[in-house]
Amino acid sequence: MRVATISPLRQILRCRRALAHAALVLVVAAAAMGQGNAQQLAGAPLIAALHGGGYVLLMRHASSPAMPPDKASADRENTALERQLDENGRNTARAMGKALRALRIPVRQVLSSSTYRALQTVHLARLPEPRTVPELGDGGQSMQPLQASPAAWLRNIVSQPPPTGTDRLIVTHAPNITAAFGANVADVADGETLVFRPTGNGEAVLAGRIRIEDWPALVTHK
Repeated sequence: MRVATISPLRQILRCRRALAHAALVLVVAAAAMGQGNAQQLAGAPLIAALHGGGYVLLMRHASSPAMPPDKASADRENTALERQLDENGRNTARAMGKALRALRIPVRQVLSSSTYRALQTVHLARLPEPRTVPELGDGGQSMQPLQASPAAWLRNIVSQPPPTGTDRLIVTHAPNITAAFGANVADVADGETLVFRPTGNGEAVLAGRIRIEDWPALVTHK
């Protein structure tokens, strides 16, 4: 029985082709990683960018139990017995607002869902008085009548630059965020802020993400 053999020269050529392919894969991966890092900011660079204004902070309301409270455990102001923030939600909302003020982030305009838990987030953070928008709601009767689909409306407002030197903050719900911006942000956590930079041509770039519990640390490391 004759066994086929591969010449040394052919072995060398195969090895070279394999090494060239591996090198190409590494170059492409590095380029993709570099592009992602260029688009995303975090920590001090993100805060420095926000100082200059021109960003839209899209926030999911702070932590809230899935079930509404009964009359005995509801907040005094929660007369409709809607979902309300839990202790963690209240504490982190306050801490976030304190950090925004300490960092001097120029949030001048706030848009919010009209749900109790969204407005509670805004008020505990001591943000500017919000304008409630039906399209930012949670699908309840408070959303009627709608002038546009919530996803389309949200994409449009996020793509609009705020007034010069200021940032806009929007408080809404996870389903609206996911519907507007897709699976890449489907993991948005309670209270998390997605920071968008409007490009001026009807689009917006996701510039960074800030979890609500991380705001106080940004003050420490500014």
